[in-house]
Amino acid sequence: MSARIGMVDDHPAVVLGAAAIINAHPRLRMVKAARTAQELVDSRSPFDLILLDLQLADGSTPAENVLRLGALGAPILAFTGGERPELVRAAARAGVAGMIRKSEHPDALVATLLAVLQGRPVATPDWAAALDEDRDFVRAQLSPREAEVLALYASGETAERVGSELHISRETVLDHIRRIRAKYASIDRPAPTKVDLFRRAVEDGLVGQRE
Repeated sequence: MSARIGMVDDHPAVVLGAAAIINAHPRLRMVKAARTAQELVDSRSPFDLILLDLQLADGSTPAENVLRLGALGAPILAFTGGERPELVRAAARAGVAGMIRKSEHPDALVATLLAVLQGRPVATPDWAAALDEDRDFVRAQLSPREAEVLALYASGETAERVGSELHISRETVLDHIRRIRAKYASIDRPAPTKVDLFRRAVEDGLVGQRE
């Protein structure tokens, strides 16, 4: 079964080009494109991943759109021209899974989509460069819920037990962990294992050092 891709972008030519690239891959399918985040939410279509343009004509911010699209329960990939690094930082803080430029080679777009669908962190050089000015990014920008999840998970709890403690599903816990890992990877502090997550959490003062 092909992964279902949604897209929020108000440039018809960009939408057509992305759809052609996505639909040419046997494991991917563009199922819906919308001009605004709310339009995509209102479609009530199921998605496995959402591409989000960061600069839309309706004046919405990346944070607002990530919040709206959160109702769809799919990871969000920033799809941007990259002209405004502050928008990339805002999107990363809001919890997107990564970023890719619209100018990238089609193969790079496909590879990035597949990586996000597999739950792997995506940290392109452009994304890392955009965040480089904010070296306290992870510590300052983890959401309260992400900080709770990381504190429990990095201290040794399983995803199931973290979910039970916080009254959320195991899948939601794992989604938070994926986003946390992506944020660390984006500033060249990768945390691919649970031990690495613990080390990063200690470094950032989110959990105490074990005796």
